Amino acid sequence: MTTLQQILPGAAVTPRHTGLRRANRALRPARTVPGAAVALTLAAGLGTTAAEVVSGLLGAPLGWVPVNEAVDLATKSTWPDLATPSLVMSGAGVLMLLLAVVPGRSRTVPVETSDPLIVIGITRSGLRRTLRAAAQQVAGVDKARVRLRRRTIEVTVMTDAESTGQMLRQVGTAVGDRLAGVGTLGTGEVVVRLRRKAV
Repeated sequence: MTTLQQILPGAAVTPRHTGLRRANRALRPARTVPGAAVALTLAAGLGTTAAEVVSGLLGAPLGWVPVNEAVDLATKSTWPDLATPSLVMSGAGVLMLLLAVVPGRSRTVPVETSDPLIVIGITRSGLRRTLRAAAQQVAGVDKARVRLRRRTIEVTVMTDAESTGQMLRQVGTAVGDRLAGVGTLGTGEVVVRLRRKAV
């Protein structure tokens, strides 16, 4: 049996990339709160309506849902009168579907493990702190700030006016070594920026 990876020589998927995909799927934040809110609202509304309909068919309406008023409103209203409320309800439905389908932004960065069945991650704030500590250990760096972008890690260092580009290379090396030590997946390249302190 021939696989696609054997047919296309450049299509090989490395274990690192498959681990990144698996970790991103596992660490994706669940839409628990919006899902629970929508489910409870729909269950309460539809349950109340069903109870009202059944009790009305049995000849003893509960009076929870104003059915007669809703029927009168529906017979007296025309489509232009209901266009705006219909569009608002449709927009709310599309928004709820997008909340359910589109994954949220993960608050963790996946970390490489030797066992393919284990998925772990480090918080973004924890990764920023450890990279900032690594940058501040370089001689000449007074202060450092780390930003995690989608494809890059941006490190801004504060230093005095006598510092050179050699120090920036040392900061990049220190941050890269710390990233390799942590074993993060899919963090991208390290960009080091220099900001000189005002004299």
